[in-house]
Amino acid sequence: MTTNTATLPVLSPLMGFDEASAIVVDFLKEHIPLGYWAVTRYDGYRQLYLEVRDDVYGVGPGDSHAWDDSFCVHMLAGDGPQIAPDAMAVPAYRAAPVGKAIDIGAYVGIPIVKGSGEVFGTLCGLDPAAQPDELEDNAALLALLSNLLTMILDVDLARSEEARKRERAEIAADTDALTGLLNRRGWERAMALEEDRFRRFGHPGSVIVIDLDRLKVINDTQGHQAGDDYIRRAGQTLKDCLSREDYIARLGGDEFAIMATDATPEESAAIVDRIYAEFAAAGVAGSIGCAPYTIVAGFPGAFDAADKAMYEEKRRRRASEG
Repeated sequence: MTTNTATLPVLSPLMGFDEASAIVVDFLKEHIPLGYWAVTRYDGYRQLYLEVRDDVYGVGPGDSHAWDDSFCVHMLAGDGPQIAPDAMAVPAYRAAPVGKAIDIGAYVGIPIVKGSGEVFGTLCGLDPAAQPDELEDNAALLALLSNLLTMILDVDLARSEEARKRERAEIAADTDALTGLLNRRGWERAMALEEDRFRRFGHPGSVIVIDLDRLKVINDTQGHQAGDDYIRRAGQTLKDCLSREDYIARLGGDEFAIMATDATPEESAAIVDRIYAEFAAAGVAGSIGCAPYTIVAGFPGAFDAADKAMYEEKRRRRASEG
């Protein structure tokens, strides 16, 4: 099971990483016909499938499994080979949870490492049946394709970051007069601009929705100036406890939203805890909901899930207060 390097696909640094990934997995599915080929992303806690060609396992882009359950975590640790024609003959792979969940007879995992040395993900192939030892003859080809993907990834990430800086400057005028945060129009533009970037690279991130408590009572008993001060204090507290890379918006009234970029679910949960603590210190009360970004649902889906979680939290808090 080998292929001729003369048939290599044409790849260019001018391509987006998603385009290059699609070309590579198409090429591998045709020339090294395992049942599953994918470009995957390690986002800090899960192995996410960015580009997939699969006719055996029923998975697609946006699906994922726990990184610690994968074969790839053992491959990167040096406990198993990058190419295993008989994966079950490798003790580390035989013991891995993913191998107990699905039939994996053959495994290929080639690291995709950013120029900084950080592991981005893998070029991964699987098949339910063990393969001939000749599968290992493709090592040089697979390493070459991985290196080309790494080159394109680094260029595309740099290009994307420059575009993000320009986009942030463009939406900076879409601000809420009371808090200086993004307004609803700025928030919707930010979600639309980040959507392509997150889909292309599989970045981790979350949407956090906050609804302030007591605003109506403050307006009714202390006046609207006190209510405005309360909203401003909440906005400033959010700015003080979040990264400059995060997007923070006041959507109107007493509702705020945050796009926590490059944040895993664990990190996003810590952000929520920090907001509650800082709100308490600032004399602000609110209910918070959080949901991770997924390729399948996108940012609109994450926002809807976070908004639902926020209302569930608000009902829970009201019930507990009697």
